[in-house]
Parts: sequence; C-alpha cells; structure tokens
Amino acid sequence: MYDKDPVKIFVVEDDPAYAKFLRYVLELNPDYDLEFFTSGKDCLANLYKNPAVITLDYSLPDMPGEKVLAQIRSHDPNINVIIVSAQEKIHTAVELLKLGAYDYISKDHETKDRLLNAINNARNKTSLIKEINHLKKEISEKYEFEKSIIGTSPAIKRIFSMLEKAVQTNISVSITGETGTGKELVAKAIHYNSKRKNKPFVAVNIAAIPRDLIESELFGHEKGAFTGAMTRRIGKFEEAEGGTIFLDEIGEMDTNLQAKLLRVLQEREVIRIGGNQVIKLDVRILAATHKDLAEEVKTGRFREDLYYRLLGLPIHLPPLRERGNDVILIAKHFLDQFANENGMRKFKISPEAQQKLLQYPFPGNIRELKSIIELAAVMAEEQEIRPQDISFNSTTRMESFLYQEMTMQEFMYRIIRHYLNKYDNNVLEVARKLDIGKSSLYRYLKEMEEMGI
Repeated sequence: MYDKDPVKIFVVEDDPAYAKFLRYVLELNPDYDLEFFTSGKDCLANLYKNPAVITLDYSLPDMPGEKVLAQIRSHDPNINVIIVSAQEKIHTAVELLKLGAYDYISKDHETKDRLLNAINNARNKTSLIKEINHLKKEISEKYEFEKSIIGTSPAIKRIFSMLEKAVQTNISVSITGETGTGKELVAKAIHYNSKRKNKPFVAVNIAAIPRDLIESELFGHEKGAFTGAMTRRIGKFEEAEGGTIFLDEIGEMDTNLQAKLLRVLQEREVIRIGGNQVIKLDVRILAATHKDLAEEVKTGRFREDLYYRLLGLPIHLPPLRERGNDVILIAKHFLDQFANENGMRKFKISPEAQQKLLQYPFPGNIRELKSIIELAAVMAEEQEIRPQDISFNSTTRMESFLYQEMTMQEFMYRIIRHYLNKYDNNVLEVARKLDIGKSSLYRYLKEMEEMGI
C-alpha cells in the first residue's frame, strides 16, 4: 500500500560523514524526496513542508533530541519520527518511544537494513491512516441527512428536525417503526453526524443472536468462563468504546438479560462473563424496535425501568405508504444506484409506472421498494420502467390489504377479485376455495360490477 506521490523525508544529522552515508542509503529509492538538516532548529523551521518521516539524530549540537521530538509531535503527531543514535541505552530508547517516536535505531552495522524497514513500515502506516481518514470522510458524507434519508414529505421533514436535535447531545435515542422503514440507516446518520463520528459504530441485532449467546456477545467473556470459551473475547459494548452502540430489535431481549443491560446503562460499566475487572464505558446508546414498547411494558414483557432508560429522544419512522411522493424519489434513487453498480445507463420511470407504485401500500416499506425496483430494472426492455415491469408478490399484495382502510365488504370484494384473477375467473373453483355458494358469489360479482371494483 503506497502513495503515488514521493515520500517527503527529513534527515536531521550534524555529522557530515554519517549524513553522507544516510544520503547514499536513502537515495537508492527514487520515491523518496529527501531534505537534509544539521540542526534541530532548521528542521523545526521547515515543518510547514509536511514531511511524512523524519530521521532524527538524538545528539544534536543545538537541541536535545527529546525536545525536537516533542516540538515535532506538537506540530503534527502523524509525522513518523525515527530516532537514529550512537547511544545504546535501553531506558533512553524506551523513554523516546513513550514520547511518541516511531522507532529507535542504533548507529551500527545493521543501521541500513533497520532504517529502510522502519521507513517502509512508517510509509505503510501513513498510507493506511490516509486511507482510513478518506473512508471516514466518505462514510460521513454518505450519511449526511439529506443524502442518506431521501424524501420531502412533511413526515420525513419532521424526522430531519429530530435528527438535528439528536446529534447535538449524547442523549439516548429510541427509534421505532415498521420493519423495513430504515431504522439502522437513521442510527448511522445520527452517529456519523455526531461528535463521535470518528469512533466505532457497532450494530447488534438482538433478534439474530441465539438467546444463550447474547450476554457474551454484548458484554464479552474471559477464557474458560464457560464450555467453549477458549479465549478471552471483548463484547460489543467494549468494541463501541468512545462511539455508538445500536441495539436493534431491543424488544426481543429476554427479561433476565434486560436486568443486566439496565445495570450496564445505569453504571456505565461492564464486567465480562467469568471476570472481575470493572470496565468503564463511554458509549452512546441507540435502540430500535418495530414493537410498541409501552404496550410490552404493560404486558410485563419489557422492564419499565429499562424502557425509560432507553426512551431518551424518541424518533418514530413513518411507513412508506404515509410518505406520498417520497416513494417515487426513493425509487429513482434505487434505480440510479442499481444502474451505477451494474454499469448500466440511467433509467426513467414512466408516469403510469409511477402511478402504480403510488397506489401500492408497501407493507415491506423501503426494503420492499428496493427489491421491486431492482427487479423492474432487470425486466425492463428499455431504459424506462413501465407498469408491466413492476411486479408485486401476490402474497404480499394480499397482506397489504391490511394496511388499507376499507370496510369489511370492500375487503371481501378485494379477496374475491384476487381469487378470480388467480383461478382465471373460474367461478366454481373460487366458490369452492372461499367456501361460499355459487349463487352468493354471482350476487357479489354483480354488486362489484355495479361499484366498479
């Protein structure tokens, strides 16, 4: 892993003969951009040139090596300082490394190889830091509210307002909403727009972890704590130190574990299973569920004290069917994304196809819309999505009736229409499947015709 640009290296050495040796060694690599200095003062005066590596003679005539090191670290702690010294005192090397030196090399017959290895490793480290910082910047930009959460509906504008409040403090946030509404996306948006954005974001889906493993997963365990615990393992709370832990589907947590989680949240500390060490925590808590936790508290399935600990700032995500034209905006986003990922030209959605999408209640919410749109892009003959390219799963269509406000009679008519379509208008077969008389079915059909259903 190397930068394409030359690596800027300062060599600080007051011995002309040794400086000549270092020049010979380092100029063998054409990627090194070298500058030589004979004093600490000259080196410090040129730090504005942003060297990646500095090889520093410990015994300079104008300044002690530790003072030069301290000022370099104060200017930019990311500069890798390699101390090169004729002294071989172990305690001196240890102290300099504690002060932030990248490496300590003695002036002897192994200097050449050790110096080249140290510079090479420092170079890799610098490249890795740059790559990590670049990825962090990309992630932060990706989760900017307007980029990650798409929509202009009043419901989603209220969410933006709540998110702005959420990122200003470390208050716990409880995120509720139906499955597929984007609860984890909102959690990431909160984290990556907060002061904790450069620290870990750790997501834990409580429902996806076997009940007997959740405690170990969250709080960690010591070697030998239980059968199969072959090594020490830190838990998710420790992994999230300084950052954010996202507890998804918190409503699925066993009541016994709820008590242990409550203690962790109250004391802001954790003890690994089988251990005695108290580990202090600085972690922000975000929790999500598709359940009504207040109702779960009433039935005794969720602890009231834990509920209020987690409640914090409540954010409820509206289902897609309540977001109006956001459906089209999100569909276009998924289409563009799919086209980019697959090297395809951009798609359009015909007005008729848009209307078809707007009339569907999306019981699976955004997750379902993404699946439907990607399939439509595959099925489309040209770069325009037409109604026939959009396919709703028949089972999902039937379930989606439950999300529409209709009278019992209207529900019955829709069910009859579904079965007629399924069995090619075979009235006898539909009457048998629905367990109603043929004459009753004909009467219903007449009523439906009159109502235009």
